[in-house]
Amino acid sequence: MMRAMDKVVSSAAAAIEDMVDGATLLSGGFGLSGNPENLIRALKDKGTKGLTIISNNCGTTDMGLGILLANGQVKKMISSYVGENSIFAEKFLSGELEVELNPQGTLAERIRAGGAGIEAFFTPTGYGTKVAEGKETREIGGRHCVLETCLRGDFAFVKAWKADRWGNLVYRKTARNFNPEIATAGKITIAEVEELVEVGELDPDQIHTPGIYVQRVIVGERFDKPIEQVTTRTREDG
Repeated sequence: MMRAMDKVVSSAAAAIEDMVDGATLLSGGFGLSGNPENLIRALKDKGTKGLTIISNNCGTTDMGLGILLANGQVKKMISSYVGENSIFAEKFLSGELEVELNPQGTLAERIRAGGAGIEAFFTPTGYGTKVAEGKETREIGGRHCVLETCLRGDFAFVKAWKADRWGNLVYRKTARNFNPEIATAGKITIAEVEELVEVGELDPDQIHTPGIYVQRVIVGERFDKPIEQVTTRTREDG
């Protein structure tokens, strides 16, 4: 029974072996924090093209999801923030990249709704702006609202701190950003983790994503954990 539920895969390359051109991918992370960097590198090496990627942002010019964009693998981005990636701007302005921008809270809720089986919801955010163009609107409780549809993916990449062999996940600090929502919204969710433990070693009260949402687990080979913008104060003498 335990062996049958073992979701550990030997490598990132093996975990994404069945990803095909044109797939829709959800990817966790906020800036460069909580990025599934080993899975992203494996996807770059695989060369899968025509991807639609749903993620808060597209990394930076040469890190995170930005390496897929620079490699010509991304057809469309559904995001919230895109300001740290010069290639993103170039490809968008030239028409090479389709972009669907969302208010950040709306993006998070669209993903959460997808995982929860909710097809659409009304929100006042974005009413009267370009965000609402072409969408159904309705007045609810005296507030004008916009209908937003849910988001789901063929695959979901998430980064966790610890996992057991059944796919129960624990995130660490700021890596617990979009990852828990994204884990629920993929048909095939692949978790990249720093530490693998045996079943029963994780405190059930501390599990953030139950293994029922996770189909594959890999232990990352290398974690660079880059800092998007380094800001330091002047050291005081004495």
